[in-house]
Amino acid sequence: MSELLVVRSKIKDAAKGMNVAGDFADELSKEVEVIIKKAAERAKANGRSTVKARDL
Repeated sequence: MSELLVVRSKIKDAAKGMNVAGDFADELSKEVEVIIKKAAERAKANGRSTVKARDL
C-alpha cells in the first residue's frame, strides 16, 4: 500500500459525529490518489508541469 494521503482525525472532524470505520481512510486515500494522477495527466496534456485547481 502506498502512503496515506489523508489525515484520519480530519476525516472524523468532517464526518461530524458519525463513526468512521478503520478502513475508510485507506480507501479514501486511494480515491484521492486517482484524482491526483488524473489531474497530473491533464496538466501534462496541456503542456504544464504544475497541477492546478482547474485540472480537477
